[in-house]
Amino acid sequence: MRELEYPFDGELILKKSKKIKRALLEERSDFTEKRIAVLGGSTTHDIIRILELFLLEEGIRPVFYESEYALYWQDVMFDNPELVSFAPDLIFIHTTNRNIVFPAVSDSEEQVDGLLAEQYDHFLVMWEKIAEVYRCPVIQNNFDYPFYRLLGNQEGVCPQGRICFINRLNEKFYQYAREHGNFYIHDINYLSASYGLDRWADSLYWHMYKYACCMQAIPVFSHNLAKVIKSVFGRNKKALVLDLDNTLWGGVVGDDGQENLEIGQETPMGQVYSEFQGYVKAQKDIGVMLTVNSKNEYDNALAGLNHPEGDLKPEDFVLIKANWEPKSSNTTAIAQELNILPDSLVFVDDNPAEREIVRAQTAGVAVPEIGTPEQYIRVLDHSGFFEVTSLSEDDRKRSEMYRANVERKVQQERFSDYREYLLSLDMQGIIRPFEAVYMARIAQLTNKSNQFNLTTRRFTQAQIEAFAADPGYITRYGKLTDRFGDNGVVSVVIGRKGTAADVEIYRRGETPDTADGGDVLHLELWLMSCRVLKRDMEYAMMDSVVEACRDCGIGTIMGYYYPTAKNAMVKELYQMMDFVKVEENDTGVTIWKFEIPAQYEKKNGVIRVTDKE
Repeated sequence: MRELEYPFDGELILKKSKKIKRALLEERSDFTEKRIAVLGGSTTHDIIRILELFLLEEGIRPVFYESEYALYWQDVMFDNPELVSFAPDLIFIHTTNRNIVFPAVSDSEEQVDGLLAEQYDHFLVMWEKIAEVYRCPVIQNNFDYPFYRLLGNQEGVCPQGRICFINRLNEKFYQYAREHGNFYIHDINYLSASYGLDRWADSLYWHMYKYACCMQAIPVFSHNLAKVIKSVFGRNKKALVLDLDNTLWGGVVGDDGQENLEIGQETPMGQVYSEFQGYVKAQKDIGVMLTVNSKNEYDNALAGLNHPEGDLKPEDFVLIKANWEPKSSNTTAIAQELNILPDSLVFVDDNPAEREIVRAQTAGVAVPEIGTPEQYIRVLDHSGFFEVTSLSEDDRKRSEMYRANVERKVQQERFSDYREYLLSLDMQGIIRPFEAVYMARIAQLTNKSNQFNLTTRRFTQAQIEAFAADPGYITRYGKLTDRFGDNGVVSVVIGRKGTAADVEIYRRGETPDTADGGDVLHLELWLMSCRVLKRDMEYAMMDSVVEACRDCGIGTIMGYYYPTAKNAMVKELYQMMDFVKVEENDTGVTIWKFEIPAQYEKKNGVIRVTDKE
């Protein structure tokens, strides 16, 4: 919805929140429901009201629990029955500098250190209790600066200064976040600086309403928080689709020639474009795929990208579409060739007419209003399309992985026999039970994979770790490499050991609370990254699951398919694996059964599989 796209009008959002909510609910129906507990050290009602809008825009329909005013700590530590029964999928702790006890100027350094430890421990025991009881992701505000400086410019130098105290406390929070994979910082220290601290910390709103920031800043706050939440739940974008002329450089390469493009350090605007290219190139390091969509002759596009002053080169892009086709068609083609959905793309173009065409004709693609060249970075950065909450090695390698996929497609065209093509890839798979080194990537996959995901269940890292430690579950992750490169962790299976009677629970779309064992394996999750589709990895995963079942005396595997708008491609997967359909209801939910034969014949014949790293 345009009203919620950055840069937005916060006053308008505050005034028309009910109307915007109605429109969002009418626009779509495929929301993912999440239970979010907001535990506040100050008034949170309006934060929740506006946060709901931004989450609906991301396809997340939130159900909220809101603590009583300033009872955030008590709700957790004293097991508030209402919070316990709410069973949150995520907890957001909204505390600010208004919730800190600061040192006095007369305190000794030892007293300041003691107070710092005391303040940190206040939060630490709460986080540990949440990890023990709720086992869900936690988003914690860091601390914003106070609106005055008693010690002036020495406030950040002297240990007794409030800014110094906040910096030290924030660093302790950051260290905890680095060491705990299910804990995320909401950076209101940066946010308040970006917004303007004098406006952000207008004390009238605290004394009148117990708002920790001014009312006008709430949309900015909620928008930023929503980006963290959607990233935790795997709803980040995946690729930039970039125009060239007057977007990555000044000028039109076909008319002006490479030598006359505005890029580099010679002119102010050349510097602006250089800085933007550097920003775009850095996106690769966080796993963003870069593509080109330009109305240009291909050779001219390459000439521009090979400009000696440019940071971006042709090899930085997974795909380059430089032709005279409509940009909407090229954008659709890019999604198809990357094997991702259009709603994973962000289209960046200086031309408002092209932006409007792509927005109208390629549903789901994000099309930011990027403004003038000096605004490009700020708009993209504040939009939070690629918000980082975890950064795996697979993320860093993503561009290379997808570039290798393009090479595989070229290789495929040389073969008339598809199996011969697969054999030519010289594929090697590693399939093992979940282990610590891959927990973050496995959790990331469960929240990102939509097309090849039979049950579309989403799990946090804490839940993934619990499955791995529970003998009542069979877990498997699969990695795949071939002669073109390493695809990383690409497939995940979670099966719960139970009985035939448990089918009734799964029929309702629910899961049992515990895994009590039994002779039936219920597949609660089976997913695979779309970048390895049609490579027979699904057969290798099936073989591994069957082997695990036989090792623990399980003779029956039950599979479940819950249809969504995005996973129709796996509707018949179980049939391909020789399961027998035992039930289908009028919503398309199907239940499948596989009796493991005494002489099971492996289905994978093209991937060399090992359980050794």
